[in-house]
Amino acid sequence: MKRISFIIVVILGILTFASCKKFLTVVPKTEKPQDVIFSAEGGFKDALTGVYIQMKDNGVYGGAMTQTTIEQLISSWDVTANTTEQRLGLFNYTDAGVESALSSIYAKEYTTIAGINAILGQIDVRKSVFKTPGMYETIKGECLALRAYCHLDILRLFGPVPTAPSNGNALPYVTQLTTTANPRISFNDFQTLLLKDLTDAEALLKDIDPVTKYSLTQLRTPGVSSGFNPSDTYFAYRYLRMNYYAIKALEARAYLWFNNTQKAYDCAKLVIDAKNDDATVKFRFGTAADLTAKNFVLTPEHIFGLYDFDMLNKYTSRYSGGVLKKGTSATTITNQLYGTTGTDIRESGLWELITLSNGAKCYVTKKYQTLDSKTITIATDFKQIPMLRISEMYLIAAETAPFAEGQNYFKTFRTSRNIGQLPVPADPNQLQAEILKEYRKEFYAEGQAFFAYKRLNAPKTSVLFAPAAATLNYLIPLPKTEAITQ
Repeated sequence: MKRISFIIVVILGILTFASCKKFLTVVPKTEKPQDVIFSAEGGFKDALTGVYIQMKDNGVYGGAMTQTTIEQLISSWDVTANTTEQRLGLFNYTDAGVESALSSIYAKEYTTIAGINAILGQIDVRKSVFKTPGMYETIKGECLALRAYCHLDILRLFGPVPTAPSNGNALPYVTQLTTTANPRISFNDFQTLLLKDLTDAEALLKDIDPVTKYSLTQLRTPGVSSGFNPSDTYFAYRYLRMNYYAIKALEARAYLWFNNTQKAYDCAKLVIDAKNDDATVKFRFGTAADLTAKNFVLTPEHIFGLYDFDMLNKYTSRYSGGVLKKGTSATTITNQLYGTTGTDIRESGLWELITLSNGAKCYVTKKYQTLDSKTITIATDFKQIPMLRISEMYLIAAETAPFAEGQNYFKTFRTSRNIGQLPVPADPNQLQAEILKEYRKEFYAEGQAFFAYKRLNAPKTSVLFAPAAATLNYLIPLPKTEAITQ
């Protein structure tokens, strides 16, 4: 495999632009052979940057796993009859268009994993090329955690409902770059390998990650004046990388999927309780003021987000033109989704009624709406795809903590959305039902609601907007090519 080539997309540090910082500027792609790429520390940095850029592809977290395909499974958007989008919402997995859309996700997730494994396959044998203190640990830790992130999503999408792990697809957990077919393994073995990657990643980053020592504001503005002046700006902007707290948050998500509620709670609580030196919380809830500032994606909540330089163009093509829309009447959003609270900041701040070129009206989310890239400053650049958010940690804690404590976490979550006046659920079953409703509201156009429904094996009556004609089926078949090879 020494001659295998990698697509490397180099990100050029932090550039000065109109008296502010403009970051993550992408230069053209180049191909380099493996022995050249990994001959220096910079090559490992470039290769990992390439992995992050892969993850932003429209076929993965830039679209299919956040806003499009996975949201069509739970009918988040209005559809045209006899289209792939409609058949996704009907769970018609035998349809050629549906099979192609889901197979593409499977392939792109494993392609991303292959890029990660290419780095991990070389990093220990070439450890001597690392000259910057902490760089080896940072890159290896991020790679292990990203490998777990992608595998968990493959499991959540194509694997069994976790309450019945023997009834569903076995999947490969790929840890090496190889041309040999990887065997599909049991749910328990998959779990063991995934959690090991997270444990190993945590051990590498726990004591060296700047995110544990500096605030998000300092990480966003490295330099002498901010008090955070790293020798290499690769250590800045940790909220845009798989940092230590992102690992703990992913552990919380994974343990919840594997029904280890105690460990899910412990991990979620650690992230919730994380503090800066001035005793402020590391990750705060977004507010109405953030929405007023047009930070619709609520970046202060992001434990880990992907910076998407093309977000403005994506928003224009997907939402401004009404391609991804929901309902022509406010009741669809205000009544059905939010329950007509009249106060919920998501209800009032994240949706708008637009008029299409044909005069028709429809509702679109503003979550990914952003400013023109020519006018942004470091304080108004909100082009982040949320991958892990503090709001999810509160919902996990609400579900897994002792009941009275869980009620308090849920109350805090609701208060952050300005619906703290709603009655607190009085028993565990009611609390679970209300938490599930919040996943639907909170993670609209982020892909997490489908996984919440599947994890709990929720009945069709709980799946808001499920079509009457849909036959609910959480067991997505493997791609035909995968089924043939094993």
